[in-house]
Amino acid sequence: MSRAAEIERELSDPATARDSRRLAELGREHSRLAPVKELASRLERYENELAQARELVGVDDPELATEARAEEGRLRDAIERAEAALTPLLIPRDPLDDRDCIVEIRAGTGGDEAALFAHDLYRMYSRFIERHGWRVDVMSMSEGTRGIKEVIFKVHGDRAFGAMRWESGVHRVQRVPETESQGRIHTSAATVAVLPEAEEVDVKIDDKDLRIDVFRASGPGGQGVNTTDSAVRITHIPTGTVVSQQDQRSQIQNRARAMEVLRARLLDLKVAEQEAERSRMRKTQVGTGDRSAKIRTYNYPQNRVTDHRIGLTVHELTRILDGEIGTLIEALRQADTEERLSG
Repeated sequence: MSRAAEIERELSDPATARDSRRLAELGREHSRLAPVKELASRLERYENELAQARELVGVDDPELATEARAEEGRLRDAIERAEAALTPLLIPRDPLDDRDCIVEIRAGTGGDEAALFAHDLYRMYSRFIERHGWRVDVMSMSEGTRGIKEVIFKVHGDRAFGAMRWESGVHRVQRVPETESQGRIHTSAATVAVLPEAEEVDVKIDDKDLRIDVFRASGPGGQGVNTTDSAVRITHIPTGTVVSQQDQRSQIQNRARAMEVLRARLLDLKVAEQEAERSRMRKTQVGTGDRSAKIRTYNYPQNRVTDHRIGLTVHELTRILDGEIGTLIEALRQADTEERLSG
C-alpha cells in the first residue's frame, strides 16, 4: 500500500497543514484507503498462516496433520472472503463522489399532483440527508398553488454526491389524488437532477460566453423584493444553459448563486457525456448519462417502490418516502460495481 504510506507522509508535512483544501483532499483519500489497507494486511496474514498450515499437513503426527488440514480449509475460506471484499475497493473511485452536490427537483406531467409529488421527493431527500448528519441549503424554490414547481438545494456532507448521484432521472408516482372523487389512480412525474459541486478549475467559463440579465424579483422575499432589480438570469450561450436566481436579497448574492448552479450544470454535462459513452458497452442504465430515463415508480395502492434500472421492488413505500432510501442506493451502487467488474 505505497499510496497509503505516501498520503500519511504528506499529512504529516507542515506544508500540507497550511493548505486546507489539500489537507481535506488527503484526509478523504486516507479514510477511503483505510479499509483497503486493513483488508490487504489481513489477506497477507491469512496467506502466511496458510503456508504454515500446509507445511504441517505432511507431518508424521496424525492428530497434528488433521488439525492442520482443518486450519487449511478455514484459511482458504477466509482468503476467499477477504479477496471478495477487497476487489470492489480496488476499482478506481470517481473523485467527484467526495464532493457536495446540488439537487434540482421539478414537477413534471400531472399538474398539481406532480407538484405535490415534487414536494414529497424534497421531503424524502431532506429526511435522508438529515439522517446522515448532512445539511441542506435551499438555493431557490418555486411553489405552486399546491406543492412545489421547482426546488434547487445544495447538500453539504461527506461523499454527498457519491450517495445522491443515483437519484438523477424521472420519478413516477401512481396514486389517487385528493381531488379525485371517483377514486381513480393517476400517474404523474417529477424529474430529479443531482449535480456534483463544481469548482472553477473544473469548468472554464469565459465572460464573453455569458449573457446576464437582471430583473425585478417576484413572490415572497421580504421588504423591497419587488422594488429593486435583484433577480439575475445567466445564459451560457455555447450550451444554451439558463440559470435564474431571485431568492437572495441582493443582485450580487443571486449572481453568485446562479454562477454556482451554472458551473455545476456544465460539469454535469461533461460527466453525462462521458457516462453515456461508457454506457454503450454496459447492460443497464445504472450510472449512465441518460437523465431523461424513468428510473423509479412509487405505487401507493400496492405500497410498492420499483427501481427500473436494476429491477428491484420493495413493498415499503411509507418508509422509503420517509427518507430511508439507503437500501435502494446501496443496491444501485452494488449493481454498478458488479457491472464494472464484469466489464
